[in-house]
Amino acid sequence: MTPLDRRIPCPRSFTGVVTAVTTIALVSGCAVGPNFRRPAAPAVDSYARPSLAPTTVSTDVPGGEAQRFAQGSDIAHDWWTLFESPELNALVEEALRASPTLVAAERALRQATELVAAQRGLFFPTVQGSFSPSYQRVSSTLSPPLSSPQFTYSLFTAQLSLAYTPDVFGGNRRQVEALLGQAGVQRFQLGAAYLALTSSVVAAAVQEASLRGQIAAAEEIIAIVDRSLGLVRRQFELGAVAGLDVAAQEAALAQAQQTLPPLRKQLEQNRNLLTTLVGRLPSDDPRETFELASLRLPRELPVGVPSRLVEQRLDVRVAEETLRAASAQVGVAVASRLPQFTITGTYGGMSTSVSQMFANGNPFWTIIGSVAQSIFDAGTLWHRQRAAEAAFEQAAAQYRSTVLAAFQGVADALYAVQADAESLKAAVAAERATKASLDITVRAQQLGAVNYLALLSAQQAYQQALLARVQAQASRLADTAVLFHALGGGWWNRPAPAAQTSEGAPER
Repeated sequence: MTPLDRRIPCPRSFTGVVTAVTTIALVSGCAVGPNFRRPAAPAVDSYARPSLAPTTVSTDVPGGEAQRFAQGSDIAHDWWTLFESPELNALVEEALRASPTLVAAERALRQATELVAAQRGLFFPTVQGSFSPSYQRVSSTLSPPLSSPQFTYSLFTAQLSLAYTPDVFGGNRRQVEALLGQAGVQRFQLGAAYLALTSSVVAAAVQEASLRGQIAAAEEIIAIVDRSLGLVRRQFELGAVAGLDVAAQEAALAQAQQTLPPLRKQLEQNRNLLTTLVGRLPSDDPRETFELASLRLPRELPVGVPSRLVEQRLDVRVAEETLRAASAQVGVAVASRLPQFTITGTYGGMSTSVSQMFANGNPFWTIIGSVAQSIFDAGTLWHRQRAAEAAFEQAAAQYRSTVLAAFQGVADALYAVQADAESLKAAVAAERATKASLDITVRAQQLGAVNYLALLSAQQAYQQALLARVQAQASRLADTAVLFHALGGGWWNRPAPAAQTSEGAPER
């Protein structure tokens, strides 16, 4: 981790040190405080343990294709197109055009870059011009202030004032460096907002497809139970079954119907989320709708190179820029403890006539140099430096924590993709088995060979298996999107707008 190196000694007594430091700074022109060094990337060649297979299992259903983890392959910036859904592509593009979240992030970046430019202006002298006309009378008790005996006169003064603070110890350079770090934070947070928006749209689309699939499954179960209820009622009319069988089947139908309203509520709320993500009001329903069959599962999953994850994860880049800014603030605190130099000068003219302000002996000028050094401040500047050092160490620890969390997030997503494939395979097998059992039970019921308890058990088992299969299909799609997000989302491959400056575009 980046140490606090090349630090100027800061004893409580500046006797003998100030002179030496001043001489070194004036000769070398370097900035005091630590020089930031980018932390080295972890030397790893794999995200996960050997238990992670390079290819997932497959199942002979839509969305059950095997997925391969392509080590070393790069992620496209428009990774959502891998789901091969024109509706999803259109919705994402609309969200990128209309989302106020991106506008807010862009303005935050602009503010940060303008603050950098403003701070850089302190490297140059400040020049101000002024003009002061006056009409006045002085007391006759005093001698006339002019070279004439007049006590009432007009006086015109014009002058230019120059003020310059040489950056002898690099305090302003460190302040610019700190602001550049803060601008870097905003730059990568803009990329994070872009990635979060696209990921949210994809997740909402997958959730809608899942809910529509669950609603269809619930409606299928309701139709099956309703047909069974009709059969039981006819058998009851013929005296083949008791009223208890009818009541039990009616209760089963009511329970199956009860599953629909919560699913429809979630679907409507999810549609509201989609409209919000694309910058619309909830009353403006998106034209696009999503079904599980309309989303294709990507076969190749580019997972990149693990050692480059710290360059590609936006949260890690934010933590790095925060660390850079904290490092520079240590230099700012050190510089504030050293002598402060200023140079001021004025040039102007004064006369009772505007046309004579700069004639003859009327012009005036001054040049003043000063140096100020804090002698006693009850340790204020010392403790501010200590606070800056503590903030740097805090940022360093947060950077390490962010890196660890980034690698954990990728590993979790990889294992989730692998487990989802296995879950879908098991869910499909369970669905087929329970469907076969239900069909056999229904035929047996028609012949009067089984009672209503066996039928209810078969119906409930098939209902659970059917919903589990739909959810497993959706999980494969959702966790694939999570993996792309965890790997950084390919923002580094996004073409930058032609008018965007190097400071306004994310850098690798």
